[in-house]
Amino acid sequence: MEKIFNKLSEKTPKSQSKRKIENLLFFIIILIITLALMKSIWKGQVDEPEIEKEENKDSSEVLAVNSNSLAKLELEEKLENILSTIKNVGKVNVFINYSESTSSIPLYDESTTTSTTTEDDSSGGTRNTVETENQKEVVFTEKSGIKDPVIQKTLMPVVEGAIITAEGASNSTVKADIISAVQAVTGLDIDRVQVFEMQ
Repeated sequence: MEKIFNKLSEKTPKSQSKRKIENLLFFIIILIITLALMKSIWKGQVDEPEIEKEENKDSSEVLAVNSNSLAKLELEEKLENILSTIKNVGKVNVFINYSESTSSIPLYDESTTTSTTTEDDSSGGTRNTVETENQKEVVFTEKSGIKDPVIQKTLMPVVEGAIITAEGASNSTVKADIISAVQAVTGLDIDRVQVFEMQ
């Protein structure tokens, strides 16, 4: 009888230990699955705006992410094109430094509700209560089930400086012409425009 009891007592701690390990493994597996699902859900929410931005890249609406890089490239390209047409300038590369990025201000639907309450009390006095409630919501347009905010205005970045390399920059007259042209377009001071000879 003692042998049976000893065997049972030996199996009980081992079986409890084994059961604890099984429960722990089961818990870890459930935890991993839950984390994987949460990651995929959050990743889906984060990736959707990037997909929307790519889909709307050709639309007429201006999005902050797209307009920032496009505006910078457009100004640089326009300057390169116009500077290369100046006499004796030759090939030109332009780099413009901006202090901040483009930001878009959405259009808001604002509504104000005012309610006035007049109360007469038993002693003959009156009390007027005026309550004002303001609501401000972003206006959205919907295309193919995708909501995009309506942009009221886009604030362009501030130009801080410009570096230009040009084939004809060794000539001081050409260099002065380049600086004058860049100043006319960007509004930069002369010390913010640097012109170098291209190799």
